[in-house]
Amino acid sequence: MVLAGLCFAGLDATSKTLSQTFSVPLLVWARYAFHCLLMVVFLAPSMGLRLVSTRRPLLQVVRALLLVGITGCAMAAFRVMPLAEATAILFVTPLAVALLAGPCLGERIGLGRWLAVAAGFGGVLLIVRPGGDLPAEGIAFALAGAACYAAYQIQTRMLSPTENTWTMLFYTALVGTAAMSLALPFIWEGPLPDWREAMLIASLGIYGGTGHFLLIRAFRHAPASLLAPYLYTQLIWAGLLGWLFFGQFPDAVSLAGMGVVAAASIGMTLWERHAARRAAAA
Repeated sequence: MVLAGLCFAGLDATSKTLSQTFSVPLLVWARYAFHCLLMVVFLAPSMGLRLVSTRRPLLQVVRALLLVGITGCAMAAFRVMPLAEATAILFVTPLAVALLAGPCLGERIGLGRWLAVAAGFGGVLLIVRPGGDLPAEGIAFALAGAACYAAYQIQTRMLSPTENTWTMLFYTALVGTAAMSLALPFIWEGPLPDWREAMLIASLGIYGGTGHFLLIRAFRHAPASLLAPYLYTQLIWAGLLGWLFFGQFPDAVSLAGMGVVAAASIGMTLWERHAARRAAAA
């Protein structure tokens, strides 16, 4: 899980660098195209048609399009915002999922969830505080990405009991590639990359595919409630990469807000794990 967080932070840092020269839609296309290529090369020979076999194709497509929305919004936010602050806003997703799980999945929203959600959104307000230096455009993109991510996770919970994990991962790559390939002729702008820039663009798919592979392996070896806190190491990676490569480091108030968001989400996870154990014991 820690290495997955490093891959995702590397993807974000690379996309931030490239977005200063190339359009965000081009980078989104590259992220999915190379991810899809990796899955075809390494999984298609052994899985065959099982890789695309699904009982709920429409939900698979909708879920994949939500992930495209997440990627585009996140890259647009990283283009104009520091890595750490943008990542922290995107990490409000678990709190949004906690609220949506009630009406969408029929889960009970207890006092612990409400307190965690309130604290987490308070942490976001510290990061985007009025009068701060963060651009409104970047904040809007990051919040839109978090909304897409919350809907994506709800869809994932709905699909995971009946669908193969690799199939779900492949549909995100396949649909993302198809959608962005159809749109690419209409949204292409900017210069052609040289060979170094082309290698960096290709690395987006490698970072994304490897990160998701590590994520799947992590969940295979440990329960989600145990792993969830470790995903927040991505905030640490984002802060380090932002400092090393862009000379950007959060101020004290933003660091406090990031800590509150992480603590609220981790606290909610631990609270629910404890509640599940008590229910099982009873």
